[in-house]
This record gives sequence, C-alpha cells and structure tokens, in this order.
Amino acid sequence: MERIRAITLDLDDTLWPVWPAIDRAEVVLQAWLADHAPATHALYAEPGALRAVRNRMNTERPDLAYDLSALRRESIRVALQQAGDNPALAEPAFEVFFAERQRVELFEGVASALEFLAARYPVLALTNGNADVHRIGIGQYFCGSVHALQAGVAKPDVRMFQLAAQTLQLPVEAVLHVGDDAVLDVQGARRAGMQAVWVNTAAQAWSCPNEPLPVTVPGLPQLCSLLV
Repeated sequence: MERIRAITLDLDDTLWPVWPAIDRAEVVLQAWLADHAPATHALYAEPGALRAVRNRMNTERPDLAYDLSALRRESIRVALQQAGDNPALAEPAFEVFFAERQRVELFEGVASALEFLAARYPVLALTNGNADVHRIGIGQYFCGSVHALQAGVAKPDVRMFQLAAQTLQLPVEAVLHVGDDAVLDVQGARRAGMQAVWVNTAAQAWSCPNEPLPVTVPGLPQLCSLLV
C-alpha cells in the first residue's frame, strides 16, 4: 500500500447500485413517451420491452460498443421508428432517461470515503459506463475520468488501465484500482500491472479461482481504513 500514489475508481455498483437508477430511468422514459410519443409507449408498454430493444443494439450496432449513451439513444430511435412516431424525438427522450440515470443513491459512507481519499490521493473515475460524476454531484472528489468511449476499449482490456495511468502521469504500479467486478476490475487491473482492491458489496464468491484472492472490502469506507 505504501507504493500507492493515485487511485482509480469504478463507479456503477462500486459507489452506488446501478440497476435501481436504470429501472427508474426506464419508468421515467415510458412516462415521457406516453405524453410525447403515444404510439411508441403503447407498442412497448410490456415491462422490459424497451430494455430488450436496447440489449439488441449490442449485436446490431457493434460500432457503438463503447458508447452506452449512443446505444441507448439508438434503441429509442428504433423504437420510435417502429411505432411510427417521429424518430427525431430520440434525442429529448434520451435526455430524460439520462438525467434520471444520474440520480443514484450512494452506498452508505461513500461520500465521506470519497472526501477522505481525495484529500490524500488524485482520484480518477475509470468506467465502462456513462455515469457522469459531475451530474451526480461528486465531481469535486475526482481529478478526471476515463470512459470506455474515450479509450476505445473497455475493461478488462489493459489499455483502459494504461490510459488511466497515463492520464495520472504515473506508472501503472503506482496506481490502485478499486472496483466491484472480479474480472473487469480486479483481473484487468492486475494484468495491466496495477494494484487492485475488490469491493465486494454483495458478499459474492471469488470468481477467478486461478488467481489469488485480492485485498477485499465490503465497501469504500473499509478501504479508507486500510489506507490510514
């Protein structure tokens, strides 16, 4: 731990549970469609129908693989077009969804833990997703962000972690990556040469049996205790 000079942090499911926010965003989107694109609302009224269109985009639009906002926007456009509504409504519809997606509820103690970490290290957000720490209201704790869209690759690709270290102007071995996913975060960081801490909020079994169990904490506050 004494070698650590900076920290990279995963966001979704490390600092907050992501699916409650996405579930709410989809409900808000449906309500917006009911007012502005009623045919689309009716065609995709079945629970999960719009999410199925979004999931299908992963296969149909591989060119957008690292741009989750574009994938969501395109899925809304496709839904509008199939229902006979104006596909130009995809942009304002996405903005409604995206604003709600940023309304996350931090895990207990995360705000104070971020304050603790930011007072001691440069902290960089490192995410495959499209969460915006500034819109969420925690941007003051971060010196910057690296997203998969920016990198052109996604975790666990070692190039994501290398780009993060370059952004911090540090060698990879001086950076500690902290995240909830055993493969995307821990395995990816280790293979890039970073140190890694696994935030295991759900008390899951370690899923990489051929690799040693990393330093594990149930949440960000417990990480702070290790860094005192």
